[in-house]
Amino acid sequence: MTENTIQKSNLFTDVCSIIEQGRERAYSAVSQQMIETYWHIGQRIVKEEQQGKERAEYGEHIIEKLSEQLTYRYGKGFSKRYLAYFRQFYLTINDIQILQTRLQNLTWSHIHRVLSLEDPVAIRWYLESASAEMWSVRTLDRNISTQYYERHFVQPSLPMSETEPNKFELLKSPVVAEFLGFKEDASFSEEELESAIISHLQDFLMEMGRGFAFMGRQQLVRTDTQDYFIDLVFYNVVLKCYVLIDLKIGTITHQDVGQMDMYVRMYDEMKRTEGDNPTIGIVLCSETSKDIARYSILKGNEQLFAAKYKTFLPTEEQLRKEIERQKQLFMLQHENNHKEDGQ
Repeated sequence: MTENTIQKSNLFTDVCSIIEQGRERAYSAVSQQMIETYWHIGQRIVKEEQQGKERAEYGEHIIEKLSEQLTYRYGKGFSKRYLAYFRQFYLTINDIQILQTRLQNLTWSHIHRVLSLEDPVAIRWYLESASAEMWSVRTLDRNISTQYYERHFVQPSLPMSETEPNKFELLKSPVVAEFLGFKEDASFSEEELESAIISHLQDFLMEMGRGFAFMGRQQLVRTDTQDYFIDLVFYNVVLKCYVLIDLKIGTITHQDVGQMDMYVRMYDEMKRTEGDNPTIGIVLCSETSKDIARYSILKGNEQLFAAKYKTFLPTEEQLRKEIERQKQLFMLQHENNHKEDGQ
């Protein structure tokens, strides 16, 4: 039998596929085993530390000594810095079952990147999210750089938590969309913004967050008297509801909010089906407003939201200040609701 005959029978292609799949599984198994090895090293270091009276000084001493011994025997990969990472890894995820069931899709590169953060809750959230959503290391790095976790209206629960997240844990502001390709000082129309989002839909869905599925653009809603077109329509499978987005260039106005309120009411009446939760409407604008948050129908509304978008990546400090400002506007919009919840 000639090589051409083998190829025509698909034998060659099928065997290549089997080999490549096997290699991928082998690599994944080796990667997971390496991560568990690092976890056990961290566990053993912590256990040794707990025997010392002055834990901080003693811990530094044993890591330094252990690094020298391991490097002498095994070579690179066991510096003091790396052993400190193993220790931190164990202290962050101190249950081996969580490591084996919730973080099974990660490489050490994922974990190493996240351990540079200071907030242990954020570390745990990024690790579980990266595993659940199958983020690449590049995507994880981008999300950490854009303070993805911090930008949620309310601190999100862990992705694999048994409690159901509420809408405030899944929505965020500002929405950072540097992937759209606009320059910082560029001017563009709402139509151009919408087209750029559609062209980078996968990136936009990732930025929107957990559970979002794209349903359509310029979706028609027809009443007895007029046709209306909604810019972007999504469905969130976690919240079990439609999410409507209206794109606005410039500062949000009460007319924008009123228009979205009408869209949400129409969608609930005409499109929402049994089992769907109430529709959510988001006015995505280049600037939010304190007055709109306080005095418009946004105030106390559980279905309407204003979110700011940025088409470029600001500095870390600029982004931190903007996140704080957006959270203040969110609290201003929902302060009465939170007071009632606290009673």
